[in-house]
Amino acid sequence: MTNQKMKSVQRNDYLKFSELREYLVVKSNDLIQKSRFALTLQEQRIVLYLISKIKPDDDALEWQEFEVIEFCKVCGIDCANGKNYKNIKDTILTLAEKSAWIMVEDKQGEEEQIIVRWISKARISPKSGRIKIKLDDDMKPYLLQLRKRFTQYRLYYTLAMRSQYSIRLYELLKSYEWQSGKIFGIDELKTILNAAHYTQYGDFRRNVISIAIDEINLLSDIKVVYALIKEGRRYSKIEFKVQLKKDMDERLSTFVNIESIISGKQEAN
Repeated sequence: MTNQKMKSVQRNDYLKFSELREYLVVKSNDLIQKSRFALTLQEQRIVLYLISKIKPDDDALEWQEFEVIEFCKVCGIDCANGKNYKNIKDTILTLAEKSAWIMVEDKQGEEEQIIVRWISKARISPKSGRIKIKLDDDMKPYLLQLRKRFTQYRLYYTLAMRSQYSIRLYELLKSYEWQSGKIFGIDELKTILNAAHYTQYGDFRRNVISIAIDEINLLSDIKVVYALIKEGRRYSKIEFKVQLKKDMDERLSTFVNIESIISGKQEAN
């Protein structure tokens, strides 16, 4: 292959993967705000990638098909790593065994929790590296034909995040953008983020909140600040304030940060 053809192929690949990164993740606010689940960073990436492939006029959750190399290039995963196929296969297996609790109201208006699975079926071709996954039909009310109380964001803004808590907190705060922020009880937030094992607030703040806020501000389309609220002698709540729009310089800096990380030129902080 000549240098000119190689450059042309590289450019076409760049445009293809750039387009896939721009796809929207659209979720019902109930799925974001009222769900409780434990997903690793890689499991979250796969779920968001599948959701981003849903079209606005879809009325069923169809099989989504893609190649391992496509997923890796879109998400900024080292394609030269010979373990990618096995790692993704293992991740899909664990994801298939996981569910989420979602709070809903029954016909009498009383709250109850229901369990929904993330995916129902998956097929992988060892020879071609193609993957086919079907999101579970129980997810339909939270992903399809959404007209109100939903949140959307570009997949792009989650790709460079390296903490599982960053993605979860980012979409949670995005879902409250209409009120420019939200107050959470500290214990409540630990439960939402699946971080209740951090029994000491200092550890929770250092290993979860600080890292997540740094990544959100560095890599997403919003800026967030937070403050602790004391009740009596102890801090019991956290107030997040969200600035929804960054100025031009901030957006350019965000773009540079994301591209540098997913291209492997720098590590996430």
